Amino acid sequence: MTAMPLTSRKPGLKRLALLALPLAALAGTSTVQADWEPTRPVEFVAPANPGGGWDTLVRTVSRVLQEEDLAEQNFAAINVPGGGGAVAWAQIARDSGNPHKLFATSPPIILVPLAGTSRFGHEDFTPIARLSTDYSIVLVDAESEYQDLNDLLEAVRENPSLSIGGGSAPGSMDHISMAGLADAAGLEASSVNYIAFSGGGEAMTNLLGGHVEAVISGAGEVAGQLGEGSEVRALGVSSAERLSGALAEVPTYQEQGIDYSFDIWRGVMGAPDMPEEAVAYYETLFAAMLETEGWQQARDQLGWIDAYQDSEAFGDFLDAQHAQFSEILGDLGLMRR
Repeated sequence: MTAMPLTSRKPGLKRLALLALPLAALAGTSTVQADWEPTRPVEFVAPANPGGGWDTLVRTVSRVLQEEDLAEQNFAAINVPGGGGAVAWAQIARDSGNPHKLFATSPPIILVPLAGTSRFGHEDFTPIARLSTDYSIVLVDAESEYQDLNDLLEAVRENPSLSIGGGSAPGSMDHISMAGLADAAGLEASSVNYIAFSGGGEAMTNLLGGHVEAVISGAGEVAGQLGEGSEVRALGVSSAERLSGALAEVPTYQEQGIDYSFDIWRGVMGAPDMPEEAVAYYETLFAAMLETEGWQQARDQLGWIDAYQDSEAFGDFLDAQHAQFSEILGDLGLMRR
C-alpha cells in the first residue's frame, strides 16, 4: 500500500508513518567543521533500558561517530529508563539550552504524551534530525505452536486474554503497531491484551520465560537474535517488502494476507531551546555520518533504511505525526491528552 500524504485528513490504521525521504546531499568523512562545536562530551540519552530500539540507535550512532572520526568529543551513551520515555524526557526538559544533551527519539515522543502518561511531548524539545526507518516484527518462542501470523491472530480471536508483550508503554509505539495489525486482521483493536515492559530486552526475557504468548518489537532490535539456533522465531514484519540480511527470511504481513504496514522512524532531539548554531552543527554531523561506510554497514545489518531530515523538516514531520496519531488514538479510545 502507498504512504499516506501529509495533507490527508484520515490516515486510518493502515499507515501510521510516512515513507523515508531522500538523504540530504551533505557528506563527508572528516571531522565536521562548524561555527560551534561541543566543548565537552555529549550526553546521548536512550530513554529506556539497554536492549531496545533507542539504546541500539544511541550506541550505534556513538560508535560510528567515533570510528569514523567525525566528532572531536565523545558521545556518551546513557540509559534513563521509565514511563516509556517519560522519566528521561522530564530530566532533559529541565536542562533547557544545554547544547551538550541529545536523546534518541521515535513515535513514543508523540504517543506517550497523547496517552496521558507524560507531561512533555515533541514540542517541548529541539528537533535535530531524523535518521532512519525501522519496522515492527512479531516474535514467538522457537518452540511455539504458532507457525505464522494468522495462527497467532486466530488464537487471539478465540481467546482475547492471550498476552502480547512490547517494550513501550500502553498507547505507545509497540501497542499502537499491534492494535493496528489486529484491526487490519478484523479483530477489535482495543481488545488486544498488550503487556508493557520497560524495554525490548525485558519483553524478550518475558517471552522466553513463557509469561507472554508473543512480543512485538523493532525489527532492528532483534535482527542479531534470529537465525539457526535462535530461541525465538519471527512470524511477520511490518515492511511493505521483505528486508535484507538476517531478516530476509521473515515474511511480511502483506504476504500473509494482512493489508497493513507500520514504519518506526528514529531520530535525534535535543534539550529545549538549544542554540541555533548547535542545531546546525548536529544536523550537519548526522547527515555526514549517514554517508560513511561504518554507518551503512551497521544500517544494513540492523535492517534500517536511511530517512534523513534536517531540523526544520523533522519538526514539520513531528507536527504532522502528532495530528495523525491524535486521530488514531481517538479511534482506539486511548486518547488522554
